[in-house]
Amino acid sequence: MDRRNLYFAIFAIFGILIFHGFWQQSQTVEAVPYSRLEEMLKAGQITELNIYDNYIIGTLKEGAEGNKQVVVANRVEPRLAEQLSQYNVPFTQVYESKFFSTLLSWIVPALIFFGIWMLIFRKFIGKQGMGGGFMNIGKSKAKVYVEQQTGVRFEDVAGVDESKAELQEIIDFLKAPEEYGKLGARMPRGILLVGPPGTGKTLLARAVAGEANVPFFSISGSEFVEMFVGVGAARVRDLFEQARKSAPAIIFIDELDALGRVRTAAGFGGNDEREQTLNQLLVELDGFDPTVGLVLLAATNRPEVLDPALLRAGRFDRQVLVDRPDKAGRIAILLVHMKKIQLDEDVNAEHVADLTTGFSGADLANLVNEAALLATRRRADKVAMEDFSQAIERIVAGLEKKNRLLNPKERRIVAYHEVGHALTALALPGSDPIYKISIIPRGIGALGYTMQRPTEDRFLMTKEELEYKIAVLLGGRAAEKLVFNHLSTGAADDIAKATDIARNMVTRYGMDDDLGFVVYEENQHNFLTPQHTTGPYGCSASDNTARRIDASVRRIIDDSFALSYRIMERNREQLERCAQLLLQKETLLEAELAELTSDMERIVDMTQPESEYAPS
Repeated sequence: MDRRNLYFAIFAIFGILIFHGFWQQSQTVEAVPYSRLEEMLKAGQITELNIYDNYIIGTLKEGAEGNKQVVVANRVEPRLAEQLSQYNVPFTQVYESKFFSTLLSWIVPALIFFGIWMLIFRKFIGKQGMGGGFMNIGKSKAKVYVEQQTGVRFEDVAGVDESKAELQEIIDFLKAPEEYGKLGARMPRGILLVGPPGTGKTLLARAVAGEANVPFFSISGSEFVEMFVGVGAARVRDLFEQARKSAPAIIFIDELDALGRVRTAAGFGGNDEREQTLNQLLVELDGFDPTVGLVLLAATNRPEVLDPALLRAGRFDRQVLVDRPDKAGRIAILLVHMKKIQLDEDVNAEHVADLTTGFSGADLANLVNEAALLATRRRADKVAMEDFSQAIERIVAGLEKKNRLLNPKERRIVAYHEVGHALTALALPGSDPIYKISIIPRGIGALGYTMQRPTEDRFLMTKEELEYKIAVLLGGRAAEKLVFNHLSTGAADDIAKATDIARNMVTRYGMDDDLGFVVYEENQHNFLTPQHTTGPYGCSASDNTARRIDASVRRIIDDSFALSYRIMERNREQLERCAQLLLQKETLLEAELAELTSDMERIVDMTQPESEYAPS
């Protein structure tokens, strides 16, 4: 019998006893008026009287009042009783019961204070503070998922084929662990899923549990760390104890960096609790026997901050990279999510994948949902390709601001600026094709935008290609300088991106002949390696070297701007033609732009501009 049924039985017994007492009293005791009591006394029907402050109890002779044995009457003052007796009218004295008022005066304040105390107790010490109260300190809050509850299989996870191949071995081990012991091999004690946010690490772990059909213990790393020292360590022990009882099973710790951040020598206070929890996890991993059918999975997008003790051999033996998908992976992910919506015939998953370079799995899922919402908003029966195009623009450039009105001068500047980007990209070899130009404001500060459509995924870029990319970024400013002979604030973001590329060319890629093949600035996003940066450029560069770096960055920017300016000069007619049509239509697509620029002068191969332009 559980606790709730036990309480119900106790209350039922008390209720029956109280009802029985009232029923028995009603059968043997009769309440009568005081005048009736006097008559019964004169008739000799009462053998005994008990006089109290407020009432009188009399014992009747046998057979005097049927089945009744006792009569009760409220007591009346003697002088008043003598005065009323002469009128031959029944009278009795009534006393107002103060039982409930007295009871409420004591109980209600106590209940109020008890309720306040319980509220404070639950908030600061209860479930949200110490895992369910004092009696449950250290109890793990891990949620157990079986295969029917996860509902995720490998076929639902697309775009990460290499990661699924790594984890398939774990599924085979959980299904037949004896097969892996024939040659003396053992499964890794811990598998760490590493990758940027939104790439499907948690979804992949749930798919492993779904494929293996085993219990799935899932908990976040932040749920281990609490206010009191020792609570997190107790939770780690409790989690592994629960998992051993349910073996074969999978333990999944999400956001491991919240628990396993690198330890420092100055650990005290709240940090000491985190370190004690991490120490307990290390101890559990040392005593972790994978032959019992337990698999430990963890996920993080910040492996560079993890403690080295977690990543050594024998603990998290294997790191599985779950990276952003390539074009084939994006197509597979899109097809998985497109099955859930009604698609029009013109929707092409490959074309959508071309426009979504760099998108993660979560971004693509959000894209499909945004396209479906846009189609629903326009009350369409199916989701068309135009809905996907608008959804991509909304995610990349921000929400369209049709009510943001620009004055004619600003619209003209923005139009020439955006066409400058497009013409520079069209003139230079190897640049991504222009997909769309628009002067409709989007997002927080974008007054216009130029979208390019990469034809393939790129992993390496040459020095010339980086210089061309800078030139495309500066093409808008070059067009403004040529047409209006002044500079505006519209190129601020372009200049920031161009400067960042030029600085990386000099300090990280070793593309400057004067400075040589030397790294002056370390990568700030390395996986599984700590960051150690000193000096003005992330290294121990001298002041003289820093000045040379600044000069090299300036030289790359100036040369790229000169190239963009010369392209604008040679294609001035096409610049004017495209800008005028853009001012009329506000948007130019790839086909329209190709028709307008069919006669423009393109550069086949140019590593250096013929003549430099020095901006005034």
